[in-house]
Amino acid sequence: MYPLIRFAKEMIKFRRAPRLAPLGTHVSDHICWPWDLDPWIELNNGRTLTLFDLGRIPMASRMGLIGQLRAQGWGITVAGSSVRYRRRVRAFQRFRMTSRVIGWDARFVYIEQAMWRGTDCCNHALLRTAVTSAEGIVPPQRVLDLLQASHQPPPLPDWVEAWIAAEQTRPWPPELPPDAQAALTR
Repeated sequence: MYPLIRFAKEMIKFRRAPRLAPLGTHVSDHICWPWDLDPWIELNNGRTLTLFDLGRIPMASRMGLIGQLRAQGWGITVAGSSVRYRRRVRAFQRFRMTSRVIGWDARFVYIEQAMWRGTDCCNHALLRTAVTSAEGIVPPQRVLDLLQASHQPPPLPDWVEAWIAAEQTRPWPPELPPDAQAALTR
Protein backbone atom coordinates (compact mmCIF):
# COMPACT_ATOMS: atom_id res chain seq x y z
CA MET A 1 0.00 0.00 0.00
CA TYR A 2 1.22 3.50 -0.80
CA PRO A 3 2.35 5.39 2.34
CA LEU A 4 -0.30 8.11 2.04
CA ILE A 5 -0.13 9.21 5.67
CA ARG A 6 3.67 9.51 5.56
CA PHE A 7 3.41 11.34 2.23
CA ALA A 8 0.89 13.83 3.68
CA LYS A 9 3.13 14.31 6.73
CA GLU A 10 6.12 15.16 4.51
CA MET A 11 4.10 17.57 2.39
CA ILE A 12 2.75 19.33 5.50
CA LYS A 13 6.16 19.34 7.19
CA PHE A 14 7.84 21.07 4.26
CA ARG A 15 4.97 23.31 3.08
CA ARG A 16 6.59 26.39 4.61
CA ALA A 17 10.20 25.34 4.04
CA PRO A 18 12.39 27.81 2.15
CA ARG A 19 12.10 27.76 -1.63
CA LEU A 20 14.55 25.32 -3.15
CA ALA A 21 16.62 26.26 -6.19
CA PRO A 22 16.36 23.87 -9.17
CA LEU A 23 19.74 22.34 -8.29
CA GLY A 24 19.28 22.50 -4.51
CA THR A 25 19.23 19.46 -2.22
CA HIS A 26 16.16 18.47 -0.22
CA VAL A 27 16.98 16.60 3.00
CA SER A 28 14.38 14.63 4.97
CA ASP A 29 14.40 12.18 7.88
CA HIS A 30 12.53 8.89 7.95
CA ILE A 31 12.07 5.66 9.90
CA CYS A 32 11.91 2.13 8.52
CA TRP A 33 8.60 0.78 9.84
CA PRO A 34 7.68 -2.93 10.08
CA TRP A 35 5.37 -2.64 7.04
CA ASP A 36 8.40 -1.54 4.97
CA LEU A 37 10.18 -4.84 5.53
CA ASP A 38 10.74 -7.88 3.36
CA PRO A 39 10.98 -11.51 4.60
CA TRP A 40 14.62 -10.88 5.58
CA ILE A 41 13.53 -8.19 8.05
CA GLU A 42 15.10 -5.30 6.12
CA LEU A 43 13.79 -2.49 3.97
CA ASN A 44 12.19 -4.04 0.90
CA ASN A 45 13.84 -3.05 -2.38
CA GLY A 46 10.53 -2.08 -3.98
CA ARG A 47 9.49 -0.12 -0.90
CA THR A 48 12.78 1.79 -1.19
CA LEU A 49 11.60 3.16 -4.53
CA THR A 50 8.25 4.10 -3.02
CA LEU A 51 9.91 5.83 -0.08
CA PHE A 52 12.02 7.88 -2.48
CA ASP A 53 8.71 9.57 -3.43
CA LEU A 54 8.71 10.97 0.12
CA GLY A 55 11.81 12.97 -0.78
CA ARG A 56 11.25 13.66 -4.47
CA ILE A 57 7.72 15.09 -4.33
CA PRO A 58 8.34 17.49 -1.40
CA MET A 59 11.52 18.56 -3.24
CA ALA A 60 9.43 19.36 -6.31
CA SER A 61 6.93 21.23 -4.15
CA ARG A 62 9.68 23.35 -2.58
CA MET A 63 10.85 24.26 -6.09
CA GLY A 64 7.34 25.47 -6.98
CA LEU A 65 6.80 22.64 -9.45
CA ILE A 66 3.69 21.10 -7.89
CA GLY A 67 1.76 24.37 -8.17
CA GLN A 68 2.76 24.71 -11.83
CA LEU A 69 1.77 21.10 -12.54
CA ARG A 70 -1.69 21.77 -11.14
CA ALA A 71 -2.05 25.08 -12.96
CA GLN A 72 -1.04 23.58 -16.31
CA GLY A 73 -2.88 20.27 -15.90
CA TRP A 74 0.44 18.41 -16.18
CA GLY A 75 1.78 15.35 -14.42
CA ILE A 76 5.17 14.01 -13.52
CA THR A 77 6.47 10.53 -14.16
CA VAL A 78 9.52 8.36 -13.62
CA ALA A 79 10.74 7.15 -17.01
CA GLY A 80 13.62 5.02 -15.74
CA SER A 81 15.69 4.28 -12.68
CA SER A 82 18.82 2.56 -11.51
CA VAL A 83 19.34 1.76 -7.83
CA ARG A 84 22.33 0.51 -5.87
CA TYR A 85 21.63 -1.19 -2.55
CA ARG A 86 24.70 -1.31 -0.30
CA ARG A 87 23.69 -1.25 3.39
CA ARG A 88 20.73 -2.84 5.10
CA VAL A 89 18.07 -0.67 6.66
CA ARG A 90 16.39 -2.61 9.47
CA ALA A 91 13.11 -2.14 11.32
CA PHE A 92 12.89 1.08 13.32
CA GLN A 93 16.20 2.42 12.02
CA ARG A 94 16.24 6.09 11.20
CA PHE A 95 17.72 7.27 7.95
CA ARG A 96 18.21 10.57 6.18
CA MET A 97 17.24 10.97 2.54
CA THR A 98 18.83 13.40 0.11
CA SER A 99 17.08 14.33 -3.13
CA ARG A 100 18.39 16.63 -5.84
CA VAL A 101 18.12 17.39 -9.52
CA ILE A 102 21.53 16.81 -11.09
CA GLY A 103 20.66 18.02 -14.57
CA TRP A 104 18.42 17.71 -17.59
CA ASP A 105 18.46 17.33 -21.32
CA ALA A 106 15.90 18.18 -24.01
CA ARG A 107 13.34 15.69 -22.64
CA PHE A 108 14.21 14.43 -19.19
CA VAL A 109 15.21 15.63 -15.74
CA TYR A 110 17.75 13.47 -13.88
CA ILE A 111 17.35 13.14 -10.14
CA GLU A 112 19.77 11.63 -7.65
CA GLN A 113 18.48 10.29 -4.34
CA ALA A 114 20.17 8.45 -1.50
CA MET A 115 19.33 7.06 1.93
CA TRP A 116 21.97 7.57 4.62
CA ARG A 117 22.56 6.31 8.15
CA GLY A 118 25.14 8.71 9.49
CA THR A 119 27.87 8.88 6.86
CA ASP A 120 27.04 5.42 5.45
CA CYS A 121 25.11 5.46 2.20
CA CYS A 122 22.55 2.63 2.32
CA ASN A 123 21.29 3.00 -1.23
CA HIS A 124 21.56 5.39 -4.14
CA ALA A 125 19.18 5.98 -7.02
CA LEU A 126 19.38 7.72 -10.36
CA LEU A 127 15.99 8.54 -11.85
CA ARG A 128 15.02 9.79 -15.28
CA THR A 129 11.86 11.83 -14.83
CA ALA A 130 9.60 13.83 -17.10
CA VAL A 131 6.83 16.37 -16.84
CA THR A 132 3.96 15.23 -19.02
CA SER A 133 0.98 16.87 -20.65
CA ALA A 134 -1.82 15.60 -22.89
CA GLU A 135 0.56 16.22 -25.82
CA GLY A 136 3.42 14.21 -24.30
CA ILE A 137 6.66 15.17 -22.57
CA VAL A 138 7.04 18.84 -21.68
CA PRO A 139 10.59 20.09 -22.37
CA PRO A 140 12.42 20.78 -19.10
CA GLN A 141 13.39 24.28 -20.25
CA ARG A 142 9.69 25.18 -20.60
CA VAL A 143 9.12 23.99 -17.04
CA LEU A 144 12.08 26.03 -15.79
CA ASP A 145 10.73 29.09 -17.59
CA LEU A 146 7.42 28.68 -15.73
CA LEU A 147 9.36 28.37 -12.47
CA GLN A 148 11.21 31.57 -13.44
CA ALA A 149 14.48 29.71 -13.11
CA SER A 150 16.83 30.71 -15.89
CA HIS A 151 19.34 27.94 -15.33
CA GLN A 152 21.21 26.36 -18.19
CA PRO A 153 21.56 22.60 -17.74
CA PRO A 154 24.76 21.76 -15.89
CA PRO A 155 26.96 19.11 -17.48
CA LEU A 156 25.76 15.71 -16.38
CA PRO A 157 28.33 13.58 -14.54
CA ASP A 158 30.11 11.00 -16.70
CA TRP A 159 28.40 8.10 -14.92
CA VAL A 160 24.98 9.60 -15.75
CA GLU A 161 25.96 10.11 -19.40
CA ALA A 162 27.15 6.48 -19.52
CA TRP A 163 23.81 5.30 -18.08
CA ILE A 164 21.89 7.35 -20.65
CA ALA A 165 24.02 5.86 -23.45
CA ALA A 166 23.49 2.33 -22.11
CA GLU A 167 19.73 2.89 -21.89
CA GLN A 168 19.66 3.95 -25.55
CA THR A 169 21.03 0.52 -26.56
CA ARG A 170 18.43 -1.37 -24.55
CA PRO A 171 15.68 -2.83 -26.75
CA TRP A 172 12.11 -1.67 -26.29
CA PRO A 173 9.86 -3.48 -26.03
CA PRO A 174 12.03 -6.20 -24.54
CA GLU A 175 12.49 -9.37 -26.52
CA LEU A 176 10.43 -12.23 -25.16
CA PRO A 177 11.97 -15.69 -24.85
CA PRO A 178 9.95 -18.33 -26.72
CA ASP A 179 8.59 -19.92 -23.52
CA ALA A 180 7.35 -16.52 -22.32
CA GLN A 181 5.68 -15.79 -25.66
CA ALA A 182 3.62 -18.93 -25.34
CA ALA A 183 2.67 -18.11 -21.76
CA LEU A 184 1.52 -14.61 -22.70
CA THR A 185 -0.78 -15.77 -25.48
CA ARG A 186 -2.71 -18.25 -23.34
